[in-house]
Amino acid sequence: MRFQLLGPLALADGPDAVVLQPSKPVILLAALLLHANSTVSAEYLQRAVWGEDQPATAKAALQTCVLRLRRLFAKHGVTGTSIEAVPGGYRITAGPPTLDLLGFRDQVRRATALAADPEAELYTLKDALSLWQGSLLANVRSDVLHRDEVPRLSEERLRAVERVCDLLLGLGRCGEALVDLWTATRVYPGHERFHEQLIEALYRTGRQSQALAEYRRVKGFLLDELGVDPSPSLRQLELSILRGEDLGTGEAAVPAVDPAPASRVIQGATAPLPAAAPGAVPVPAVPHFTGREAEAAAMAARLTAAPPPGADGQRPLTVLVSGAPGIGKSALAHHVAHLVRDSFPAGRLLVRMTRADGHPRTADEVAAEVAAALGPGRAGERALLVLDDVVDADQVRPLLAPGVRAEGPDLAVVVTSRMGLGGLIATHGGWVHRLTAFTEAESYALLLAALGPERVEAEPRAARRLTALCGHFPAALRILTARLLTRPGLRLGDAVDWLGDDPLARLTLTDSPDHSVSGLFDRALGRLDPRLSEALLRIGTGPPELLGEPTATKGPEAPERPADMDGGGGTKSHPPVPEDVLEQLADAGLLEDGPPGPYRIHDLLRAHLRRTVRIRNRRTEKV
Repeated sequence: MRFQLLGPLALADGPDAVVLQPSKPVILLAALLLHANSTVSAEYLQRAVWGEDQPATAKAALQTCVLRLRRLFAKHGVTGTSIEAVPGGYRITAGPPTLDLLGFRDQVRRATALAADPEAELYTLKDALSLWQGSLLANVRSDVLHRDEVPRLSEERLRAVERVCDLLLGLGRCGEALVDLWTATRVYPGHERFHEQLIEALYRTGRQSQALAEYRRVKGFLLDELGVDPSPSLRQLELSILRGEDLGTGEAAVPAVDPAPASRVIQGATAPLPAAAPGAVPVPAVPHFTGREAEAAAMAARLTAAPPPGADGQRPLTVLVSGAPGIGKSALAHHVAHLVRDSFPAGRLLVRMTRADGHPRTADEVAAEVAAALGPGRAGERALLVLDDVVDADQVRPLLAPGVRAEGPDLAVVVTSRMGLGGLIATHGGWVHRLTAFTEAESYALLLAALGPERVEAEPRAARRLTALCGHFPAALRILTARLLTRPGLRLGDAVDWLGDDPLARLTLTDSPDHSVSGLFDRALGRLDPRLSEALLRIGTGPPELLGEPTATKGPEAPERPADMDGGGGTKSHPPVPEDVLEQLADAGLLEDGPPGPYRIHDLLRAHLRRTVRIRNRRTEKV
């Protein structure tokens, strides 16, 4: 059982959480957890529960409240944690695996130790921030706790968010930083550092006028609402922008986050995860994850299920997530890794199986990185390994051999791949989750989560039209929301016309052209055998018959057969595509469905293929 304090106070068991109803025992629990592993005086607990005007019987009532809290623990099956009566007050013992606040601070400490590796530090901080699940202590009705404790905890989170944004700017990922900074500046309008980061990100992405407009806006807010001038660093930033100066390499303006001190009691209760080796990093959080509820629940259940009797020496438990490029395989795998974190105390590691240049990494290289990241020992504990973007079965077979981690923790493995990897499942076992496009409801929910209900629910028809123009394709929806977040004044109705003019061109992040729907499809085509890529280009520009669409049936309502139909699934001008080619394209995630029905191709992919052929034909004509 895990206590969730960073949001509404809740009890979590794996992926399931119960938000506790407001009550005095819940206030008592919150006060104890906020100071876990330390003695909390009876006087402080009485003030937290009853406020400054305590009843005359507060001391006796506190004992009754403790009894009610113990009954609450029994009701929900909380067995590993107890409330101790100690001289002067009470104490509750917890550690990072059982209390999210301690888990957050533990991850921040790990991130601080990784300051020499910005990517690893960034992943670890995002992992820490993913533990925050909404309004802090929303169901705890205590003026004392909200006055004395909530601001302090909120400041810990803000320091981590600041550091994340500084790291993103330093790594040149300004477009990604913009998404977080638009939200942060609106939620915390008096927090100058967020405004400074936002202005810097806008300027670095070539939006000088927007950056200056944002400076004027925050300057007006500070003068009108707080009666102060912008800070010297903010004024210097404006001057640099007006002069068109280079801001340098974007080194972090704030130091690594100074973590809260660890409790003296709980130190050493859990072994720290070693610093990740290059290529093996903690699984990052997924912002605004929505949809895939059934798949996530099924994966979590399989990964957390007890191993069968006599399972020692067997192959690692394997779950495969496959589907088209941009369909959300990695996001689902990362999300599930966070859902099941309590079941994998030895760590959750992400290994990207493809290099930036598109070449696959070798199994030996990955095995060495995983061994270095997990470290020796810890036999009997469990670790989760996410092998992301696997190219073929041979790349991972050695990693799934029986007893591959004989001297370390037991492994469970999540594999993501565009390929079906049927041969791997046939020889090594496991479960397969094949992802398709979002439903209409999932697409709408993603817009709600990313853009906020005020903006989406003001124009629900336009929002649904936008999801349709994206073909309910997760990558397209993510890119669209990122572009809309950087244009908060753009009405969704106007965005429909803007996107409809040229969806492929609009579904590109202008400051990061690699983040585009066309780029996704180009990289997928580049991985194909030339015979398959040529066949896919033919399919994208040819008639439906090439995909095995039904052409004629007996009866009065049978559709008219095309005049040049040759009877073999094609036409005289478009020879049929062999079934084995169609099957290989479907296995690569570029076609959907198949026998006994027709194959299908996503509208965005078809549009990209047609554009590719047009460009190639124009180049040929010029030559």
